[in-house]
Amino acid sequence: MFTLAEKTTARSSFLHSWEARHKLAGITALIFSFSFVRDLRLLPLILAASALVYYLTALPPAYLFARLRLPSVFLLVPAMVLPFGSGQTVLARVGPLALKLEGSLALLLIAAKFISILTLAVSLFATTPLAGLAGAMRSLGVPSLLVEMVLFTYRYIFQLAGDLKRTGTAATLRGFKGRSLLSLKTLAYMVGTLLVRSYDQSERVFQAMTLRGYGRVAVAVSATAPCRRDRLALAGALALAASVILVQVLVL
Repeated sequence: MFTLAEKTTARSSFLHSWEARHKLAGITALIFSFSFVRDLRLLPLILAASALVYYLTALPPAYLFARLRLPSVFLLVPAMVLPFGSGQTVLARVGPLALKLEGSLALLLIAAKFISILTLAVSLFATTPLAGLAGAMRSLGVPSLLVEMVLFTYRYIFQLAGDLKRTGTAATLRGFKGRSLLSLKTLAYMVGTLLVRSYDQSERVFQAMTLRGYGRVAVAVSATAPCRRDRLALAGALALAASVILVQVLVL
């Protein structure tokens, strides 16, 4: 049975077929270049570029919106503070609050960069299996320790989620409601027990891996040979990233 991530990475599109090392390097370059944007005139460009990248995944817009919904909660604080607390030019007044131009533009800049960068990240992870992404990171010179931390983190997020669900089900069957402040103590015990159990499990896993040769044998990294299309796509992504930075620094 496929997980949601496996279903998306098993599709067929241009971005799915883009060789993993070239795709990782190209999209990472775009993400870093978009993060440097400070001028509002560049926002249509980065939004259009991120939309084009997502279009090449052949995934439905609903998939992207579902992935953006939870991270977008972090925009609530600047959305409540910047338009009313930053700047001098007043656009409108709502009771004692004054909507200011400078703060509104700053919020627009933050929101556009946030959406563009997250769209690129979703496009990368939705079209590349984690094993392929880890292999690409190794091939590009990322330290093995960091790659292994990414793999273990991904693996144990689901392990912890499953343990937490089972613990919650067991507590509910024993009469736990979790609807009052008194239940916070019980919740703290549950979380603490889960963390201690996870730590003990990680120790056992590490000892088992060490007995099987972990850390002593270098694992060869297999990589698919890139084709001309992969190189052209990488060149285009790097050219766009460099253009965004150069325009930001030299022209605007």
